[in-house]
Amino acid sequence: MLLQRVGNRGIRLGTLFDRAAARHPGNVVVLDHELDLAPRLGSRATVTEIADLVDDFASRLWAAGVRPADRVVVYKTNSFDITLLACVAARIGAVPVLLSPTLDGATVSELVRRVDRPYLVTDQAKLESELPAAVFGHARRVLLAAGDHPEAQRLADLAGAPRVAPVRMSAHHPTLITHTSGTTGIPKLAVHTGWTLQARYRPQAAATALVRKRRPVAVHVSFVHSRLFTALAIAMLRGFPLVMLADDDPEHVAGIFARVRPGVVEAHPNTFMRWERLIDDPRRPLADVKYFSSTFDAIHPRTVHRMLRASRHRAPVFAQLYGQSEAGPVVGRIFTRRRGKDADGRCVGHAFPGMTGVRVVSRDGQPVSESSPGYIEVRTDGRVLTYLGEPERYAKQEHDQWWRMGDVGYRSRWGCLHLLDREVDVIPGFGSTLAAEDALFSRLDELVEVIIVPDPDGKPVPVVCTRDNAPLDMAAWSRATASLPAMAEPVQWRQADLPQTATTKIKRLELAKALGSRNRGL
Repeated sequence: MLLQRVGNRGIRLGTLFDRAAARHPGNVVVLDHELDLAPRLGSRATVTEIADLVDDFASRLWAAGVRPADRVVVYKTNSFDITLLACVAARIGAVPVLLSPTLDGATVSELVRRVDRPYLVTDQAKLESELPAAVFGHARRVLLAAGDHPEAQRLADLAGAPRVAPVRMSAHHPTLITHTSGTTGIPKLAVHTGWTLQARYRPQAAATALVRKRRPVAVHVSFVHSRLFTALAIAMLRGFPLVMLADDDPEHVAGIFARVRPGVVEAHPNTFMRWERLIDDPRRPLADVKYFSSTFDAIHPRTVHRMLRASRHRAPVFAQLYGQSEAGPVVGRIFTRRRGKDADGRCVGHAFPGMTGVRVVSRDGQPVSESSPGYIEVRTDGRVLTYLGEPERYAKQEHDQWWRMGDVGYRSRWGCLHLLDREVDVIPGFGSTLAAEDALFSRLDELVEVIIVPDPDGKPVPVVCTRDNAPLDMAAWSRATASLPAMAEPVQWRQADLPQTATTKIKRLELAKALGSRNRGL
């Protein structure tokens, strides 16, 4: 799209921190953990120190034999250095392939095999507790970010390697490979170029144009997700102090926020749901937040309402961006305190003028409407190049230059996109499961999660999680569901037992399968 193309030279991940340090050398990054690559930095470092760290480890990768266009899989214990290792590999022209620490070892081994003899950067913990021995046969060489292993090369032993000048690759060359959420099986490997990442940077930068003051930006986003790199570029190049969170536990986060007082917070929708309890914390950890931001999926109105209430600012804003790993953000909407907790959470907003486009295509030949939702398709220059090793799967999502998102919905008379369900999660005759879940959240404060999935016979079953695992109030439940489509009796689970993706989305198909197995006593 035109505004994504003007002046697009690629995002240049390898020199991101160099450029940020040149503009704002004293700017800081605060962590809630230590880096495995450089524990000496502690939990606070300047952008200049991080730029030097990236340069240092790029030279170590080079000394280990990595060269331009080589692929470098990163699968290690959760830490911000996963993201930094992507910048390290890109600095010497290699292509980082980021795999979530939450993926099981067998899945990772298969993905490493599909990448075709890459270098693998991991650590002792993952080799001993997760990865099968077969991974050594799939990788060209295994490098260790931390710990020891007799069959792997420690990056620590390559300290002092001669520094290597940054390698500039074409903006249209692959610069990053991430994986999809994996909610429907083995994740797909999505290939980003510098040009496509910069294209998806544009609407996100436009959405943050309102942020004038250099307020601390706190981020809890999966370290392997493409969204984090555009968020980093926006924050670092504008000189915003950055707070990177590996742990979203509410008590843990409350202590950090009470100390650093962030003015901007970005997180996954489910993370914001966990943080609802911060509203009652006497330290008021969210009081200084003026801007909240959430990408990936629609967020429940109750959560938005509570986050905005927690801010002391006169007019705080919650920005919701709807998108996908393959396409980046394509639709956005701004919410203020005027929006109540009973507002329509399915309305996710409008496309970005001059940058993205959206349409909804009929599934059955009937006009698209709320009662007959269609396939949501988008156009954006931020779309990934392909699925690595699976071009036929990628081609199935293309329709006359439009990209099918895998969701169903409709557009209102004012053009607002309404997201009703994932295609694979539609329960015939029920209506929108997501809308029903929104309604339940707004009516039952005790809920911290509710997911409606079909049982083996296709009947909708609500799986509920309550605050502190308290027994569900069945009388309140009956009142809350009286106006909703008929459902089976609720099944109560512990939130920690729900299957989740790297971005904290619930794996609905896996949950439905587990629920069916439990009911059969397997």
